[in-house]
Amino acid sequence: MDEATRPENRPQATVDTGTRNVPVVGGPDAAAVPYDLIELFFFAYRDFVSDPDRILETYSFGRAHHRVLHFVNRRPGMTIAALLDILKITKQSLNRVLKELIEKGYIDSRAGESDRRQRLLFPTDAGRQLAVDLALLQARRIDRALSELAPGARAVTKDFLLAMINPEDRDVVAK
Repeated sequence: MDEATRPENRPQATVDTGTRNVPVVGGPDAAAVPYDLIELFFFAYRDFVSDPDRILETYSFGRAHHRVLHFVNRRPGMTIAALLDILKITKQSLNRVLKELIEKGYIDSRAGESDRRQRLLFPTDAGRQLAVDLALLQARRIDRALSELAPGARAVTKDFLLAMINPEDRDVVAK
């Protein structure tokens, strides 16, 4: 191998992330990767969940508890099957989290009206309050961010986030 073709001597492509140039790894298509947006998503998500994480920690709960509590509060009476479909997790993962939320008095599980084998999930008063407290923290962060943008940014942001969801799931999510 001659000197010019050795990997360490080849020119390296970089992508400008807005704050620095990052080496591109993985071939010619890698230069088209929107690293700036990917990194912004990582940082935005980190900060978006950090607010509720601090409160959840005081209950010995985690993000999975938050997601379950959020959707049960938003859709009282939902079935376990519907919750599994929304969260895209295994029954085993849900059962562990759900058991804790029920035992600690944040969610109530009731038999279905027409099918007694079906389990319907409802937030308790404590569950509803915790879900709202967590949502208010995140709403403040969203409101602050939107207030820094041009009018109409909420609708554009909502359209963008919906477009990020797999097409087959958008109708369910948009409800």
